Amino acid sequence: MQAYVYKSQRKPDTYLYLAARDDFERVPASLRTQLGALQFVLDVALTPERKLAIEDPAVVCEHLVTRGFHLQFPPASDRDPMTEDWGTDV
Repeated sequence: MQAYVYKSQRKPDTYLYLAARDDFERVPASLRTQLGALQFVLDVALTPERKLAIEDPAVVCEHLVTRGFHLQFPPASDRDPMTEDWGTDV
């Protein structure tokens, strides 16, 4: 299955996968508004062997078939900057 990936210009590290290039009509208007301008970044063939950095390709394919789009949010950060050693102690 082919996927077309767009980066949100308003929401950092948030990506929108579409089943058809530039088919933004499948995305609810309220979501399109929240994402703001979208920049095309990737045309990728999703196969069972394909590995994606964050998402499970099977889930992305399922969403593309059922919804026509998949939304990838930034990875959750479980690091607490107040407890991490950032190497700034002198």
